[in-house]
Amino acid sequence: MDASVLVVGAGPVGLTLAAELARHGVRARIVDALAAPLPYCRAIGVTPRSLEMFEDMGVAGEMIDAGLWLDGVRMLLPGQPPRDIRHDFSDLPYSALGVPQYETERVLAAHLARFGIAPERGVTLASLAQDGEAVRVELDGPHGRETASFRFVVGCDGAHSAVRKALGIAFEGEGWPFEFMLGDVAIDWDVPRGLALFAVKPIEEAPPDLFVAVPLPDRGRYRVSAMAPARLSAPAGGGTDHGIQADRPGASLADLQEVADRLLPERATLHDMRWSSIFRISMRLAQNYRDRSVFIAGDACHIHPPTGGQGMNTGMQDAYNLAWKLALVAKGEAAANLLDSYEAERRPVAEAVIARTTDESRNFGKRGTGDRLADTQVLVSYRGGPLAPTAGKGLSAGDRMPDVQGLRRHGLGFPLRLYEVLRGTRFVLLVPVDETPAAVEALAADLHRRWPGVLRVVVVAPGGSAPEEVPGIEVLVDAAGTFTATFGSSQAWLVRPDNYLGWCGPTDTVSAEVLSYLGDVVGLT
Repeated sequence: MDASVLVVGAGPVGLTLAAELARHGVRARIVDALAAPLPYCRAIGVTPRSLEMFEDMGVAGEMIDAGLWLDGVRMLLPGQPPRDIRHDFSDLPYSALGVPQYETERVLAAHLARFGIAPERGVTLASLAQDGEAVRVELDGPHGRETASFRFVVGCDGAHSAVRKALGIAFEGEGWPFEFMLGDVAIDWDVPRGLALFAVKPIEEAPPDLFVAVPLPDRGRYRVSAMAPARLSAPAGGGTDHGIQADRPGASLADLQEVADRLLPERATLHDMRWSSIFRISMRLAQNYRDRSVFIAGDACHIHPPTGGQGMNTGMQDAYNLAWKLALVAKGEAAANLLDSYEAERRPVAEAVIARTTDESRNFGKRGTGDRLADTQVLVSYRGGPLAPTAGKGLSAGDRMPDVQGLRRHGLGFPLRLYEVLRGTRFVLLVPVDETPAAVEALAADLHRRWPGVLRVVVVAPGGSAPEEVPGIEVLVDAAGTFTATFGSSQAWLVRPDNYLGWCGPTDTVSAEVLSYLGDVVGLT
């Protein structure tokens, strides 16, 4: 099968997009300018919401095996005793995980290879032009220049995106005039495994003096960051405006040790440095995420301070949002208008992340830790967007679908979580019933006839019942009562392929409302 989508960039965002397109039945070609993945531990944190995404993709276990649970932070502030702040995400399916970016890319690349797709390395985008429904590109690679056409192109090629520049999309914002130094080092100290350390000395009207150490999976290793001293900073106008300055010498072990000695109350010995670099930070947001058949995602759209580990996660969730929509349109199963919802849903998310991380960075160490769920990304909602035009009180269309446990299915000797039931590439209609009525059976048959392979119907019966198995419908029993406690017994719930709520309403109106939503709002053909 020829690739109908070109993905430019094989970092976490591009790999996620290519793999998700393949899972949804659309083959992508993925290229990257680099000859090999970078060894830098640029991003570390994987949010609980991203782990839910990885579970749906089928790689959560591999990510967890490659990482380390980030259990909290030891905070050191002037004049105060050390304070250990422990995370409690026991009410979520997953906690916060630390995975070095090169490991995230390794897991995603191996996952993509199971679909028979591998990134083509050393390939750059030389030009891009749109002609009707075709996007014509010129690619420069190891064997010279190649001309090719694709139905869609997606730029996942970072802050200096060639795709964004080819489209002429404005990338407005500002950069900080100071730089940071990063290092992958071993540290001898008494900080418990799984705790990060933030040592901060706030300075009025200036960036704080800080030493941040985030644990890596290898015992005793950390990714550390600190303000770069003036002697390491580039002259005005030197270097790029964001990211690792790979063309310049990094910090030395002595540079990092000097900051640790200045800010830590007890001696901590840094040694065995694997790599170091100088890092710059900007806050920018693309004016648009799309120009006809060409899209951008991840750092090509938005860059911001690394506070809370939001950048890579926001980018991967851009890809997760776009993939199912792009696949439906590419396969001719939905109208092209569905693709308008990508920018409408994801750009406000990035705008909020930029505002929050910039504010948190400027006030680092000057106030409390804030909402414990803010950085988990489980609070991201698409309420009021084109796919959730009517929002109500409580859990509503546009919200992330909560997970519940204790569901049982006939013939299975173990309970199920709701996210196990939702896993896959289709919409899922959840209907709570005492026993499966003929109207639901007729609706399921109608939906399968109209849009074969696009939607599943699942009925959830109360605990203690023994509903009859029905052709074309999955029958569950709410044995633990958690489904009813969370969702009630009078509402039906239509869940999108990315586990966000598309529609919810009374069970007695489900037939007409779901048909209208899928046909008129989503645009299934």
